This record gives sequence, structure tokens and C-alpha cells, in this order.
Amino acid sequence: MMSRFFEAIWFDTKWFHYFFIILFLPISILWAVFMIVRRFLAIRENFEIPIISIGNLQIGGTGKTPFIIELASNFKNAYIVSRGYGRKSNGLIQVSKNGKLFSDVNASGDEAYLMAVSINKSNVIVSEDRRAGIEFAKVQGADVIFLDDGFNQVNIEKFEILLKPSRVTNYFPIPSGPFREPFWYEKKADIVAQEDIDFKRVVTFENLTPSMILVTAIANPARLDRFLPKGVVQKYYFDDHAYFNKEKLLELLAQNGAMSLLVTEKDAVKMSSFKLPISKMRLKLEIKQSIMKKIDEFIKGYKNGTKH
Repeated sequence: MMSRFFEAIWFDTKWFHYFFIILFLPISILWAVFMIVRRFLAIRENFEIPIISIGNLQIGGTGKTPFIIELASNFKNAYIVSRGYGRKSNGLIQVSKNGKLFSDVNASGDEAYLMAVSINKSNVIVSEDRRAGIEFAKVQGADVIFLDDGFNQVNIEKFEILLKPSRVTNYFPIPSGPFREPFWYEKKADIVAQEDIDFKRVVTFENLTPSMILVTAIANPARLDRFLPKGVVQKYYFDDHAYFNKEKLLELLAQNGAMSLLVTEKDAVKMSSFKLPISKMRLKLEIKQSIMKKIDEFIKGYKNGTKH
């Protein structure tokens, strides 16, 4: 698969990958120039409500979804505005309000749906147009908005939290590397949170069996390897946000003589109707208290008119 080819170059760079890195470098330079000009010309709109963006500079998973779940769970009347990556719908959709679901995983996308079912009294909105999503959240009476994958939303005034992986092997812009913007742009963030320093992943398991196959549709799935329990007999990687076919999963179980599917919570929400034997990896983030304090200070300062 082409996506796996690039993931190897981007996230586990070896010496022989530099042939392709150099080959794609002219495109990467043009991309970087475009992103620099785009940010330079941007006019940031103030929506008169505290907006906290959780984003990253790299393509792929850095823990944005569990980070947002952990943050939003600490605030009353918090709204999450997401694009809804991988959803089978268009336009603005209210996924949940006060914990009541108004959408399914197909219409909302796996990450937005997971946030909606994971947060007590959740308020989740998906919209390609983040501005429209923010305005809708304001009309609904939001006190604070968490903007999913918002660092590249350069036209919105917001408090920036940038998530940084613990290990980076390639600092080039796409397609030579995984960076959507030049890596030094991390200095534009209000908070740069690095994995294993500022936040840590805590993985627990549910319904483990002696024989399991790992089935997942997340970006850079090799990052799961260090958490895998005993009993995993085979791994199957699907494209990020891909939907699953029940018959195919049954075939993989039989082919490997496995007793269950080991999946992440993000994968599990897309299998809930299949009634298959599921072993689940539950991910929770432990976030430094200093980060929580800065966010709380920003929100209080915004309401008091001092902002940040």
C-alpha cells in the first residue's frame, strides 16, 4: 500500500529512504513555501469565545483524540468542533449534545464518535467548515470550544496546544517527510506538549484471550507495538479511518485460528454492530498538571477580559 510506503519513510526513516526523500524534495519545498505564505497572509478571526486548539505539525496520530477527551472531560458546557475525518457524510452535523447521541459513526467519523461516547455530557459537532462549527457551538450556548486538529486553521484566533511525538526521525515537509508545515513553526504554539514528557499514554485491556489478531485502521499503526500484550498471533493494518467488513474479519479470525480481534477504541466504535469477539485496547492520557493549569488560566483570563 502506498500509505504504508510513506509511513515507513516518515516515521521509521532508514538510510535507503533518503533516495525517495531527495526525489520528492522539490515538491516538499514548494509545499513548505505555500504553507509559509498561507500563514503569513492569514487574518485571524476572533469569535469572542475561548477556543482551545489541539493539533500537530506531523501527519498521523499523536494522540489528539484522547488528549481532547481528557481535556474536555474537565470542563462544563465544553463543545468539541471536529472535521470528522473519514465520515460518510458532508456538512455540519451535531453528533451529541449533553451526552445524547444524534448521529452514528458513519455520519460522524470514528474519532468524533469516540469523543461523543467517551465524554460525560459530551457536545460534539463535525463540520468541514470549522468557522461554521464554532458559530453553531456559540448558538448552542458553549462556554469553551475545543478545536480538533486546529493548528492549521490559521484564520481562527485560538489558544494553541501542539502535540509532539516522543520520537521524530524525519523533519522534512510532505511528501519527503511527515510535516504539514516547517517543524520550527512549533514556536507559534502556546503550549508544546511532548509525549512521554508532558503527557503519557496509559494502556489497559479488556477481554483479552490467549489468541488474538490485531486489526486496526489508525495512522502509523507500528506505534502500538510497544503496548501489545501476549497472545497476538498476527497483525492487519488498514488505511487510517477505514471501515471494516464483518465477513472479512470473520475470515481473518478463521484463517489464524484466533479467538478474538484486538482493536483500539477508535476501531471498536466501527465494529459495535458486528457482534464479534473483541479484545479492546483502552487508551487514557496522563497530562501534566501544569498544562491543565495554563488552559484553566486562559479560559478564566478570557472571561475576565485579559485573554492570554
